[in-house]
Amino acid sequence: MADTKVIVIPEGKICDYIDGKFRNDTPEEYVRQTVEKRLVNEHKYFPEQIRVEYTLQLGSRKPRADIVIFESKDTAQTQENIKIIIECKKETVDARNAKDGVEQLKSYMSACPNCEWGMWTNGRQKEVFRKYVNDKGQIDFMDYNDIPSADGNLEDINRPSRASLKNAYDDNLLFTFKTCHNHIYVNDGMQKQPAFFELLKVIFCKIEDERNIPKPLEFYATSEERSNPDGQLTVKKRISKIFERVKNKKKYRLIFDTNDEIKLSPRSLAYIVSELQKYSLLHTNIDIKGKAYEEIVGANLRGDRGEFFTPRNVMKMVVEMINPQVDEKVLDSSCGTGGFLVTAMTHVMSQLERDFAKELGVPRDKWDSDAENAFQDRVSDMAKVNYFGFDINPDLVKATKMNMVMNNDGSGNILQNNSLLPPHEWTEDFRTSLAEALGIDKSSIRNHSTIGFFDVIVTNPPFGSKIPIKDKDILEQFDLAHVWENDKDSNTWKMTDRLQSSVPPEILFVERCTQLLVPGGRMGIVLPDNILGAPGLGYIREWLIKNHRIIASVDLHVDTFQPRNGTQTSVLFLQKKTKEQKDAEEKSGTMADYNIFMAMVDKVGHDKRGNPIFKRDKEGNEINLLDVIEQEQTDVTDQMELCENTGRLRILLSTVLNEREREIIYLRYGLLNGEEVTQREIGEMLHI
Repeated sequence: MADTKVIVIPEGKICDYIDGKFRNDTPEEYVRQTVEKRLVNEHKYFPEQIRVEYTLQLGSRKPRADIVIFESKDTAQTQENIKIIIECKKETVDARNAKDGVEQLKSYMSACPNCEWGMWTNGRQKEVFRKYVNDKGQIDFMDYNDIPSADGNLEDINRPSRASLKNAYDDNLLFTFKTCHNHIYVNDGMQKQPAFFELLKVIFCKIEDERNIPKPLEFYATSEERSNPDGQLTVKKRISKIFERVKNKKKYRLIFDTNDEIKLSPRSLAYIVSELQKYSLLHTNIDIKGKAYEEIVGANLRGDRGEFFTPRNVMKMVVEMINPQVDEKVLDSSCGTGGFLVTAMTHVMSQLERDFAKELGVPRDKWDSDAENAFQDRVSDMAKVNYFGFDINPDLVKATKMNMVMNNDGSGNILQNNSLLPPHEWTEDFRTSLAEALGIDKSSIRNHSTIGFFDVIVTNPPFGSKIPIKDKDILEQFDLAHVWENDKDSNTWKMTDRLQSSVPPEILFVERCTQLLVPGGRMGIVLPDNILGAPGLGYIREWLIKNHRIIASVDLHVDTFQPRNGTQTSVLFLQKKTKEQKDAEEKSGTMADYNIFMAMVDKVGHDKRGNPIFKRDKEGNEINLLDVIEQEQTDVTDQMELCENTGRLRILLSTVLNEREREIIYLRYGLLNGEEVTQREIGEMLHI
């Protein structure tokens, strides 16, 4: 049994990731904490060789450097032994700022005789310098792509190998995406949306290059190339060749035109490539990629049709409860950025990976390039046959395709379509593509009664009174678009022949999703609470019970979609009844009796402003630091090893900011102890 020591954070403070000290929770501190995590998790520096708020001696001045790194954890931590200096600023501070910009960093580096490297960042801009003495004997600075990692390998900075690609941690990928997008927006004179799609092209090239196993990586820009016009042109030529491969792939032809090209200036393209080249976009955790990608998509492509993207923890809950299987066809009829589809595909890929590893008799970390390619082919085949997404917004269709590409697929069957239109009004291209993917004759797609193709639907449809549906041709397809009358004596509802003048889209989407399901198919759908509780909408609930088994209803927290939308929502889990089930109930005159799971979500992980909230103890204090001491009888050697492990665990747990970070820590804890430990087992050990 483990004893747990809890240390709480004062209001308005954070606990520093490196030294555990409490510091003011400010925008600048957010940038510094993100950098600190990258230093430990990506660059592999020991926390013991890093100092925060280190006082320097510059003549009579004694400024404090935000972060300094020494040669090793055993080096005397004096100014003469500083290897790297990092300055972190809030987003509003520009690199050219006279007081707090890169010149401040250069003055600090000049005052430290053995400091070779420096980095300045505000979360949107990043500048890296390597100090050297020029031909005139003067200190000078060369622009570089990145600071070196702990192993000091400079080759990986300029041209990473497959083995040296790093998985992103926490918000670092989000920082990188923002930095790249901001660079395009500022330096190439593009508006936000065109800038986003140019970034999208470069990300496609990065993914294509990572997939081009076993050939060497070609997606790179050396520091020397980035710093001169001729080198920048060389980078553009190299990346343009990759983009030609992307365009020529059949699955990308609906995303890019054959005459499309990367419109970025050579200077901007070289900069963006140098920022992205160190990461493995294929193998970085889905939650980190999803958060980074969907946040930048939301900032640039969010429309005015009730598009409020679902938080990742909610999507994960819905998918795990609906539990799609390897051979089931999965649809999101309002796919947005594709979060539900990617989450569902990742859920199924885990099963596919286990099956494939069992078939090979080799765990994944031991697969060779042939095995990886064979597995990737299976994933692509599965996605091509089983994963579908519809959205009315063509830009979001492109964004979803990209999300699918970035998460180990191809592009699935992501199609532009107004899902509520009568099927005979669906475009010829859509009907052809859908029929081809489903392996059916497109002439069989006739009306709303002939579209039951999917085993699983997970979706968050657009909703709101500001976007009602009034088109008679659309409304007449749906029972729920008719006027229903209530018999107060029997408290039952009866549908009339009259159509309502307008209907909120979420009501129609419930019925359209039911029409799209095969008999016995399952649905997880996010809906506003008035559908489930408003007295005047009782006919919807009666229709739901008549046509479905209600598996579960989960009432989401009021802040789930904040800060952009405060609508109270629930997730409804339904299973479409078969004709035999409905006939049996009609014959008996009674509904089948079964249990329904119902729950209320007390906490969603953020407040109404979107700020993260943390677990609290029974006195209401935020729980921040867990110090675990195993009380087991071990010999002296085991005790020493255990102390070392829990010491590192204590450092890693010093600022647990989100669920993903905790997962990383669990994994590392298991590895440190030389055994595989599941998240649940570690949670039980830590009493959390």
